[in-house]
Amino acid sequence: MTGQILNYLHHVFIEQFNGWFALGFFAQGLFMMRFVVQWIASEKARRSIIPLAFWFFSIGGGTLMLVYGFYRRDPVIIAGQGLGLLVYVRNLMLIRKGDKVRA
Repeated sequence: MTGQILNYLHHVFIEQFNGWFALGFFAQGLFMMRFVVQWIASEKARRSIIPLAFWFFSIGGGTLMLVYGFYRRDPVIIAGQGLGLLVYVRNLMLIRKGDKVRA
C-alpha cells in the first residue's frame, strides 16, 4: 500500500512536472497570498479588514489560474476563476470610485 502511494505521488509531482505545472503552483501561491495579507492586516488592525493588496493578489493569482485552467481544459477552474476575476476587478473599481468621492 505504501509503495502504491509513493508511486502515485511520484507520478503526480515528479513525472508530470513541466512549465505548466510550475505556473499552476505559482498561481496558487499568489492566490493564497491574498489570505496571508488579509490576515496580517486584520491582526494589525485588531478587526477584520481587506487591504488593497488582497485584490491585486486575487487578480494576479486568478488570472494565472484561469490561464492554467484553459491549458488543462478544466471547466471547473475556468468557470470559478473567470467569474471570480469579475468580482475582483469590480471591487477595485468600487474602491477607486470611493477614493474619488472622498477626495
